[in-house]
Amino acid sequence: MDKPTAAAPPLTITPPSAKLPDKACDAHVHLIGDDFALWNGRVENPPAGTLDTWLDSYKTHLTALGCTRGVIVHSILYGGDNSITLAASRRMGNQFRAVCLISDDTTEADIRALAEQNCKAVRLNYVHGGLLSWDGMKRLAPVLADHGLHVEMLAHSHLHLEELALQVPTLPVQIVFDHCAWPDPTLGLTDGQKALERLLADGHCWTKLSATYRHTPEPQTLIQRLATANPDRILWGSDWPHLMLNGVAMPDAGQQLNTLLDAIPDATTRQKLFTDNPARLYGFAP
Repeated sequence: MDKPTAAAPPLTITPPSAKLPDKACDAHVHLIGDDFALWNGRVENPPAGTLDTWLDSYKTHLTALGCTRGVIVHSILYGGDNSITLAASRRMGNQFRAVCLISDDTTEADIRALAEQNCKAVRLNYVHGGLLSWDGMKRLAPVLADHGLHVEMLAHSHLHLEELALQVPTLPVQIVFDHCAWPDPTLGLTDGQKALERLLADGHCWTKLSATYRHTPEPQTLIQRLATANPDRILWGSDWPHLMLNGVAMPDAGQQLNTLLDAIPDATTRQKLFTDNPARLYGFAP
């Protein structure tokens, strides 16, 4: 059965309303390229273009936003073959990091090999499904930590955070909840969202103030609550090139950034969000 093809992001974006801090990091993008094999279990095909073509677009995207550092998160469209993400990170240079996919049966040798190729984390996906389970991650957590890797998790706060919040503080590996833990805005402030804020406040997790266009029509309050919970544990990512939209309108990354800047006008918090926090988590030089 033919897969639908995702739309490409806009070629130009709204300019940022303010200059980002020096060494600002876009901590969540995906790189694609039709010169790399796709996973048979994918739900769509990425937009056309080779990795080199998309790397050129990525550089344009970073320049438009004012970022000089980045984190490339492996897309489930390519399954467990991390080749494209590792290649993209390598070609972009030492100011870029990779987040890869692994499975429950991944070995220590596999993890060591990823760490040696600039991979700083693995992803666990409760929203779209994936290759790594929570129990599998817990078994591998000591090995991940030994090799300097953390876990980036896509989960729904209203479905998962109450249960996970009891376990996260006991783990030997750091946990990042992507996309504000993807709340259901129709439910208001849920116990799961409160659990996320408590974890942040106690320094037990991180969250990315990213991709609110996927779930929250008016994100300022959500962003402000998470930033206030612990400004030392927040990150930001554009989620470019906005894959698997599932009916959501294609966003303008510049407008999304401006919404964030409006929600966080404080220069000290912006410095932490864009530069200091990603430098600590991903090992960028000061």
